[in-house]
Amino acid sequence: MKTKIYIYCIAFLALASCADLDLNPLSQGSSESWYSNETEIDMSVNDLFRDVFWPDLNDSWTDDYTNREALTPITNATINGEWGTINTLWANTYKVIARSNTILLNLDKVEGTIPQATIDEFKGNALFVRAQKYAEMTFLFGDVIYSEDILNLEEAFTLGRTDKNTVKEAVYRDFDLAADLLPLSYGSSENKRGTKGAALAMKARFALQMEDWQIARDAAKACMDLNQYSLHPDYENLFLTQTRNPNELVFGIPRSRALNVTWTVRDFLPRNAGGWGGAQAPSWDLFSSFLCTDGLPIDESPLYDPHNPFENRDPRCTATIVEFQSTHLNFTYQPHPDSVMVMNFNTGALQTNNDTRSVAPFASFNGLLLQKGVDEDWLPNYSAENDRMLMRYADVLLMYAEASIESGQIDQSVLDAINKVRARAYKADYSDDSSYPSVTVMDQESLRKTIRFERRMEFAFEANRYRDIIRWGIAEKALNQSIYGVLDPVELKEKVVDAGLWFFPMTPEIDENGIPDLSPMYEAGLVKRLAIRSFDGSKQYLWPIPTKEILINENLDQNPGY
Repeated sequence: MKTKIYIYCIAFLALASCADLDLNPLSQGSSESWYSNETEIDMSVNDLFRDVFWPDLNDSWTDDYTNREALTPITNATINGEWGTINTLWANTYKVIARSNTILLNLDKVEGTIPQATIDEFKGNALFVRAQKYAEMTFLFGDVIYSEDILNLEEAFTLGRTDKNTVKEAVYRDFDLAADLLPLSYGSSENKRGTKGAALAMKARFALQMEDWQIARDAAKACMDLNQYSLHPDYENLFLTQTRNPNELVFGIPRSRALNVTWTVRDFLPRNAGGWGGAQAPSWDLFSSFLCTDGLPIDESPLYDPHNPFENRDPRCTATIVEFQSTHLNFTYQPHPDSVMVMNFNTGALQTNNDTRSVAPFASFNGLLLQKGVDEDWLPNYSAENDRMLMRYADVLLMYAEASIESGQIDQSVLDAINKVRARAYKADYSDDSSYPSVTVMDQESLRKTIRFERRMEFAFEANRYRDIIRWGIAEKALNQSIYGVLDPVELKEKVVDAGLWFFPMTPEIDENGIPDLSPMYEAGLVKRLAIRSFDGSKQYLWPIPTKEILINENLDQNPGY
């Protein structure tokens, strides 16, 4: 118990040296003597933006993703307060909040000794981080522990949870203060601290989660009115490693092999290129949600052919998922069971096709591979240093549109915001209706459907899907469905290939949220069920408070159902 208390104290007060993190930690020193000059505070502010303090809300928790037959505590409804992800997130979040508080409460030490503009930037960044971290905690846990002070041990264990509406107002205030203090940009610098636009955009995201439509709309519009951002002209190129600091990036965390900040990607890569064959891959649910080039879902469009499912689809489909018979990492990608040989463009010769299950049993179980962001620089060490885009301008535009739709303020600016995002995918001018399937209707219900399809296509595998299905209240529908893949090779050839039904035996129905019903193919015996997702809507819309925190603080109560 003493050990647990000590760990909690370190996490909350941030008075000890860091755990083993990717980037260089602060020099060890007392907070009483630190913060005495510009260099020390600058180091402290940089420390707030370590990769470890900005975890993704994982795509594996959603219906966009499959990992062969594996599930997660969220997708099999076994989430509890002992889950390591929750414990790590809780500890690291309160650690960075405590460091933000400490900076804010020590800035008076340098007043008069460094320029006020520099102090304002330090303060703005600390406020931005504190606001964003409390916003995330409120979204995940509801009522949370809230403090703006530097607490001693006794004080730390007298704190209970603060009502989320009180925390919400404090978060809005901090975002506003940060937006007033932060610069528009850092020029040509690769500095990835907060900016005025980042504070406004993150405020809009949080307000959408809280269903404060007017606040969200105003914040998104204010970010747009800065005229600081624009959509990158090439959607597919946007996510590659070499596209550093694009004008679309509102806020992100840089990765760098030189600084040992990377992520492991071998599970996403084809077996022919040395990967593990799509162990982690886009789901059929996601694949089926991409619209056709006429702007209609696949169950409504005459352009859709389930046997050629990549044809006539929104360009973001093939920018996200590797198209069959295309060249991917210098190999032809073809999971068809009869394609036992494929071209290796490195050698200019045919080779055994390890990306079909008729050759390699652990090739992609659903035939799909991730395309988005994947490049040759992921080889040969199977790690990636693509920058993490935590907020981009496309999100700002779609948040503005959604907040306007939900608040009943539907006008041409709403259609323009949606159409700019969609037209970019087609490399078209959004004002040219003939070059892409533009959105023209102004009916609230129709536009709500449009936004949900658009967000799923635009932000696949960017850690946005979990936020969306939770805040829209559709996680019960999205996650109480099975994960499907292709039949085992012998049965696949007999029932699907020889019957002329490759790749999809039939077209699934798509609901108003972009969620397909794939079960008829399974009931017909034409596809294999890989796993059964489960989501308990009676409790899972909020996460449990870590069990160890409940045990060591009698003033903490648990969320219902855990």
